[in-house]
Amino acid sequence: MTALKGLRVLDLTNVLSGPFCTLHLALLGAEVIKVENPKDGDLARKLGNVPKLNQALMGTSFLAQNANKKSLTLNLKTADGRAIFEKLVATADVVVENFRPDVMTRLGLGYPVLSQLNPRLIFCAISGFGATGPDAEKPAYDQIIQGLSGTMDVNGDERLHPLRAGFPVCDTVGGLNAAFAILAALYHRERTGEGQFLDVALLDSIMPLMGWVAAGLLIGGQDPVPMGNDNFTAAPSGTFATQDGHVNIAANKQEQWEAVTEVLGVTELKTDPRFQERDARKKNRQLLTPLLEAKLKTKPTSHWVDELNARDVPSGAILSLGDALAQPQVEHRGTLRPVRIDDAGEVELFTLSAQLSKTPGAITAPPPKLGAHTQEVLGSLGYGRAEIDEFKRRGVI
Repeated sequence: MTALKGLRVLDLTNVLSGPFCTLHLALLGAEVIKVENPKDGDLARKLGNVPKLNQALMGTSFLAQNANKKSLTLNLKTADGRAIFEKLVATADVVVENFRPDVMTRLGLGYPVLSQLNPRLIFCAISGFGATGPDAEKPAYDQIIQGLSGTMDVNGDERLHPLRAGFPVCDTVGGLNAAFAILAALYHRERTGEGQFLDVALLDSIMPLMGWVAAGLLIGGQDPVPMGNDNFTAAPSGTFATQDGHVNIAANKQEQWEAVTEVLGVTELKTDPRFQERDARKKNRQLLTPLLEAKLKTKPTSHWVDELNARDVPSGAILSLGDALAQPQVEHRGTLRPVRIDDAGEVELFTLSAQLSKTPGAITAPPPKLGAHTQEVLGSLGYGRAEIDEFKRRGVI
């Protein structure tokens, strides 16, 4: 049994924020039907570092977030395409799109129209800035939102600032926010029978993630200072050089700080007035770090990780992405699952990261080839083979 079994989701989204949202619904058991343009589908099909897969419209970016979904090609700019979509909406629970706010309205498929066809419909619109406001019509990619949200301003250090995050954090959290909103709307519908319109903005989605940093400005009146790998809440808390690389240490509590001095053999620092209290250590972190690194550089990272963790001081190595994906804890948790895909062979994809004891999520089907389920979906709506062939001849599908 899966949590969302029996739920039908129409996914009109492209690239990342929307597909990441619907991926989570699909992993939880929803039937997610990707409605794609007949020419080349989701742009992510062409995005990735394997040209052969891009040419096959199965780029690595597409594969990363479209498992468990079905693909229906449909030209919504044609009258027949819109009629098919409206018929499909009558059978659906959720529609998700991440066009600019005016696109669905111009197609004649906005929420007011679709809700008349299906009053229980939940319509989730994901955009850069939301459906209303002075910036609503502006185009937006993840990096644009990183800059406008202040995310790039709090990254980096005095040498490299501003600095974008190394992955599309705004798109990703926007997708998660949309999935969260959809689940809340489904719960509301269970109690009332009402569908509703959900307006999810990437800008809104990312800013609360900086709540601690923003509070320092909004409440404390201080602008954030780019600190690189240091943690602004405590010291020593950040990245430190060792004999063979670097180690992350997060001594955020007083007793953890004292344990660090004991493990490193610098107990005299406990009573040094520059470092004795938390705020003093934060103020003097540039003096403290070299004193600690003088000791840390005498032994390898693995030694310090073991010794510090044994004293309840959170610490860890700084892994390459490859090593991170291959570490035993990730394997134990089943974070990645093998999936066989035409053109790509067996690949590993992320599955649902939350582990539900009664209704676990799972990858049950590979990402679909473009239009792989068109005949199946149209057949379920009552269209015969001759009609489907005629739709194809006229470019509707």
